[in-house]
Amino acid sequence: MDWISDRLGKIASWMVLFACTISAVNALVRYAFNIGSNAWLEAQWYLFAVTVFFGAPMLLKLNEHVRVDVIYGGRSGKTKAWIDLFGFIVFYMPVCIAMVLLSLTFVHDSYVQNEMSYSAGGLLRWPVKLLIPLGFGLLTLQGVAEIAKRIGFLTGTYNMDTHYERPLQ
Repeated sequence: MDWISDRLGKIASWMVLFACTISAVNALVRYAFNIGSNAWLEAQWYLFAVTVFFGAPMLLKLNEHVRVDVIYGGRSGKTKAWIDLFGFIVFYMPVCIAMVLLSLTFVHDSYVQNEMSYSAGGLLRWPVKLLIPLGFGLLTLQGVAEIAKRIGFLTGTYNMDTHYERPLQ
């Protein structure tokens, strides 16, 4: 899963570049030639969604996700691993699995209805909605990998970097 998350992270990086390029070209064309397109504006939104949902598993893999510093910061490596393990099992995995399951009907209904944007010239909506269960599914898989890493670290079979750099406040 780490390998997949790395590849998805690279795709997410490219989506940022594409979104910025589309944004710049769209603004240039709109102001220079008075031509605009809702499809291009929505394409930026879709690319941003890809960036978020494909980049999130890599952030988790890199241990750059959000956590509560008061509890986590300054603890030993084993304590950090136990805190992570508890958080992954009790909070993270149930939420990710629930998001996958709850969003499937949302995507299915959009697909069956061939839902389009309300904006003139807008895009189909189901492809971007499909990113919700896909993204949370990927986060679930990376969560399983992270749980395995923590268990491996706690049993001495996996060497994990437990260094945590507290964010600037």
